[in-house]
Amino acid sequence: MMHTNVKIRKKVLKQVSAMPPMIGRKLAFWIDEVSHKGLQSTRKVPGFNDEALKGDRQGQRSIRLNKAYRAIYIITKGEPTIIEIIEVSKHKY
Repeated sequence: MMHTNVKIRKKVLKQVSAMPPMIGRKLAFWIDEVSHKGLQSTRKVPGFNDEALKGDRQGQRSIRLNKAYRAIYIITKGEPTIIEIIEVSKHKY
């Protein structure tokens, strides 16, 4: 059975408490999926849009919590650590 620990920085807990409840639920769902199915399997789930970041954020990855929020994480000793939640700018369509 797969079991991956997901760490969350204290600052992220404060950020999530100030956001819409849906954001916390989606993050909790992602953590549960990673814990039970592993990071590689969870990366394949289209709804999370897990992607490697570039530029100043090289070495970090993001997952989509909704259209406006992304969770940023890094891999340390083979396990993900969520380092922050960011609000992305609204795109013009």
